[in-house]
Amino acid sequence: MKIVKQIVFTLFALMFLNAGLNKFFNYMPAPKLTPGQMEAFGAFMKIKWLMPLLATMETTGSILVIIPKTRALGALILFPIMTGICLHHATMDPSGLPVALVLAAILVWIIIDNRRKYLPMVQ
Repeated sequence: MKIVKQIVFTLFALMFLNAGLNKFFNYMPAPKLTPGQMEAFGAFMKIKWLMPLLATMETTGSILVIIPKTRALGALILFPIMTGICLHHATMDPSGLPVALVLAAILVWIIIDNRRKYLPMVQ
């Protein structure tokens, strides 16, 4: 089970690493966006520091998730990003919601698996 967990968590982290690096280097073609998505993306692009911050958080969080000792911190970094992804797909692009929910479930699994490391923060 430990090997399966490591494989699933590493694949999860590699998806976020790919997304973060794509924000820096733009090597994947962008999907066709709806007018609502274009408006939201345009608003994000007006804030010059937002996309580099998001890319840095995705890249850093994914690298931390790959390393078992720092996985709990990486999950905390990726949690708000995953929340935004799920909300985006729930409201603007329902076709991507199944994949987003699978990724959210893996993130919840990581958080539950590392719950003992979070106890000092809430005690």
